[in-house]
Formats: sequence, C-alpha cells, structure tokens
Amino acid sequence: MQNIQSDILTHRGSHFDLGVKTAEWMQQTPMLKNRESEWKKRMPRFDIHIKETYDVFQTYAPQIWEEIKGMQEVLNLPTNQMILNFGHYRFTPLKNSGCTVFLGEDYMVRNYDYHPATYDGRYLLFQPNDGGLAQIGPTSRITGRMDGMNEAGLAMGYNFMHRKHPGDGFVCYMIGRLILQYCKNVSEAIQLLKEIPHRSSFSYIVMDKQLASAIVEVTPRSIDVRYDSTCTNHFKLLTHENRNYTKESEERLKRLVNHKPTNLNKADAFQLFNDPQYQIYSKLFRSWSGTIHTSMYEPQSLTAQIGIGQNSFPTKIDFAKWLKGDTLSTYTIAGHLDTDLTFATY
Repeated sequence: MQNIQSDILTHRGSHFDLGVKTAEWMQQTPMLKNRESEWKKRMPRFDIHIKETYDVFQTYAPQIWEEIKGMQEVLNLPTNQMILNFGHYRFTPLKNSGCTVFLGEDYMVRNYDYHPATYDGRYLLFQPNDGGLAQIGPTSRITGRMDGMNEAGLAMGYNFMHRKHPGDGFVCYMIGRLILQYCKNVSEAIQLLKEIPHRSSFSYIVMDKQLASAIVEVTPRSIDVRYDSTCTNHFKLLTHENRNYTKESEERLKRLVNHKPTNLNKADAFQLFNDPQYQIYSKLFRSWSGTIHTSMYEPQSLTAQIGIGQNSFPTKIDFAKWLKGDTLSTYTIAGHLDTDLTFATY
C-alpha cells in the first residue's frame, strides 16, 4: 500500500495561458521523461499528420489547439511531438481497462480503472475567457479529460469497450474534453458524438442539469443511444461490436445491480464504488484495470467529489462558488493505492 496524491490546479483566463501554466507544471514533474520512455518501449501504432490534425482542431476545437500552442511555447518541442503527446487525434496489443458508472437520481458516480503510470495526478478547474465552457475534473494526458462536469451542469464519464478495427479520429479522453468544452446538455452531447470522428469503441455517459441522462455507445463505424442507469465495459445495443470476452464486465455489472437499491443515496453510492469489499472497486493495476479514483458529480448544485484509491474520504468542491470567484481551501487530493506502480508524475 502506498500513499499517493493528485494536485488540484485552477486557471481563469485564455487557453493559451492555460497551456503555458500547464507546461510549467509539467516541467516540475518527470511526466515528459516518462512519456518518452513509454514511446521507446512501444512504437505508436498510428501516424502523425500535422496539417490534417490542425484542420480537424480548427473544425472542432480551435481553443484547445491554442492550449497546445501555449504548452509548446514553454516546452519547445516540435509540432509532431506536441501532437503525439497532447493532440490525441489518431490516424490509421492495446491494454484492457475497466471503469464502472452509475447514474443516480441527481448524481453520477464513477470508478476510473486503468494503469497508474498513465495517470496525470492533476485535477483541474478551468474558467476560460476565450470560448468554451468552464470545467472541473481530472485531466488525462494533460489536454484530455477522463470524467468531469462543466458550468452548464453537464457531467461526463466514459467506459472502454474495445480497440478492434480503429478508425481515424479522436481518442476517448479528448472526446471527453470536447463534450465538456462545448456541450450544455445531453442532446448536444449526443449530437457532438454523432458528428466527430472516433478512434476506438467506448460508451460515453452523460447527465445534465435537468437530470436528463444517456449512455451513448460509440464505435468508429456506428453509434446508438440507450437510457439506463448502469454501465461497465460491454455494449448492450451494439452487441456485435463487443469483445469476445465480456464475462468480467457482465459479472461486475451484476454485482452493481445486486448491490443497488432503488434509491441509493450519494454517500452510500460513493462507498459502494470505493470500498473493495463490494467488488466494484478493482485492484487489478498490473492488468491495466485497477481503480485509481472514484468521482461523483451533482449537476444541479455543481458540486464535485473525488477520492483517490480505496476507502477514501472524498474531497468535495463547490464548483458553483469557485465560478463566482471563491478560492479553494485545498490543493491536493490524498489517498492509498494497493500497488507499487506509480503515477506518470512521480
């Protein structure tokens, strides 16, 4: 068991300035060195096309391109390296991952399950002044988001399905960022997911301030929408796209459904996801499917909670107050992981 922590960072201002601030933070960590080591171990299974990537960002996310330019100003890396590490748009054996989501009456709770070495250890509150919606949530590969909520009250998480037959398109954590950046409600999120190109197959789970919700099943070839309260790592509609082995995902879903009463309150829901005894929380870190954090979002109050590791006491942030100018009372999230694997920033 090791003690770990995630930094909480805040920024009010332009995307370019956020990029500068982010790069300065990265320079204080071994993240770039660790990323370079990872690329040496496994060559990218995709191509980098600078002009095509620039064009697609100008179509879907010009402000995020400015953020990448701000990072480049500090890091002084060539554009192809910036795209490789921070653009998250892919042209063309990857690891399995978990993740479980439950939509309560007025909240979303989620376990993020993956490998600690890929984890930023960075939780960001960002209020832009040059376009796009303010957001709160953990970052993924710096410019992406693994889950989160925006100022309009739209909460988002995603679950891995498979990476068979990938397409040219955005990867999951950049798609999560695009949803939070530009969508105010569930219908806008569904429309965006229908429009943008997708690299791999995921389910995107969204809930808005009106408490509408949806689970959007997406592959590079097709998209469908279901209205349910639970999601693990297999499709229920696009079943022909599922992996051959979905037993663990189906069993985890069954445990979640069996543990879940009709009206599960927020505190019990967080414990259900974060306490290993209920077997929703996973310790399979070396298999790329261990639970790194449990997060909860309340769209109507714009409140977010996150706990790192198991049996954590969640850090609660009133995003609505921060948007009005309040400062935070804490800037770290501490917890315990039952593994000797470390974050990318350690």
